[in-house]
Amino acid sequence: MPSRKKRKRAERPTIHPRNKYSDNPPDFALLASLYPSFEPYVFYSGEGRPRIDWTDYNATRELTRVLLLHDHGINWWIPDGQLCPTVPNRSNYIHWIEDLLSSNIIANSKADQDLQVVRGFDIGTGANCIYPLLGASLLGWTFVGSDVTDVAIEWAEKNVKNNPHISHLIEIRKADSGKEPWYEEESGHNQLAGKESDVHMHEIGPVKANHPDSSPLRFLSDVDKSYHGPPILLGVVKYGEKFDFCMCNPPFFGTMEGAGLNPKTSCGGTPEEMVCPGGEEAFVSRIIEDSVQLKQSFWWFTSMVGKKSSLKVLMSKLRDVGVTVVKTTEFVQGQTCRWGLAWSFMPAARNLISSNVAKKNGFSFMLEGLQRQYSAIHVLQSIESFFCAAGASCKTNVSTFIIDVTASGDHCDAILKNELRTANGSGFTPLPSTDLAFRISVFQQIPGTLLVRGSLQSKESPAAGAFSSTFGRLEEFLKDKFCK
Repeated sequence: MPSRKKRKRAERPTIHPRNKYSDNPPDFALLASLYPSFEPYVFYSGEGRPRIDWTDYNATRELTRVLLLHDHGINWWIPDGQLCPTVPNRSNYIHWIEDLLSSNIIANSKADQDLQVVRGFDIGTGANCIYPLLGASLLGWTFVGSDVTDVAIEWAEKNVKNNPHISHLIEIRKADSGKEPWYEEESGHNQLAGKESDVHMHEIGPVKANHPDSSPLRFLSDVDKSYHGPPILLGVVKYGEKFDFCMCNPPFFGTMEGAGLNPKTSCGGTPEEMVCPGGEEAFVSRIIEDSVQLKQSFWWFTSMVGKKSSLKVLMSKLRDVGVTVVKTTEFVQGQTCRWGLAWSFMPAARNLISSNVAKKNGFSFMLEGLQRQYSAIHVLQSIESFFCAAGASCKTNVSTFIIDVTASGDHCDAILKNELRTANGSGFTPLPSTDLAFRISVFQQIPGTLLVRGSLQSKESPAAGAFSSTFGRLEEFLKDKFCK
């Protein structure tokens, strides 16, 4: 009897490649040796592998605490019973949004506005405040984190205040049930998007409205009346506020009984964090409904989704309200898989791929292995001295660790020691004919590690090549001075 060929299984998505734990998963033995409070929760398998009991809430909470401290320089804690996030999984979500913002899928996205600070809105930030803390620490993003319970607000604020190096980037806001929401005028459907694919993002499109003659708001109100909880976006977002994105870890379940069905893990969670009538479908449907009225206030609306069946229902609703683009992805951590759902009403970029290599206006590098006697302020002062020595004008804000630099072509030439005037292959990088204006920012990552980011003030600047070379020389200078 001929043997049957085994069907080749599709490759399971992996952790995001920029995730800190992509190549280096948490080392429990190392963490136990460094943090005595974590050591009691670590045991060894028969093969000698260090493990923790994932059904022990105290163990998972202590793991989250030491990972945030050890790998991100974040001081963090939550009281008993509050939802305890897993750091690698939450980092995946942050990096996916970073992909969206830099993707050029929609017109005038953050890929074209390097100077502007990214601003996010975290729906239901929780006592853990994990997304704002990670986004601010990893990428220097600013956040508004909202929640409805006093305990969540109190502890989110504590977690922000306990990290003064990023506290100025995060605002915690109470979602007030008694507040009247403001509304924007309905401006009709935007044009449809073309297809575009990416290894980490899957597009469902082009997206068409199934009911072109119906008001999106009226349609949504008719089909989904199951959510009657506190305000989510409308009534929490203030008049005139603009955000690059919103994100959400919604209550996945319709009942607390359903929330406790996984006997292999213990991540805690209050009813407000875990449950709403109708579960995640009802909650995210309300975000969709709110997004119709706030379509000009956000570049991207996003949410995590726990069930693939919910994803299909929600994508159908998005088609019905006339969004321009829908994107999905999978977040994988161990055996746990979640889905990411993103949508936008902004006009889709018509030319997703330029005939020429796109000019890059933003650059960054890491200063790792910083010697003990140096801190971010020393690096900031050295950056100022570096540019001032060449004659450039610098305006330094030591409270936000930002330097605004204005440099002429001669200043750049002095920094690069005539490098720009030297032919390179088939051409050369011209000196800027007008003053080059850019911003340098310094961010604390973890002890001994800093992120230095530079961005041109004008996205149309023809001198991106000169800026790239100048920024590269700054990197060489700082690494030679500060790193081991």
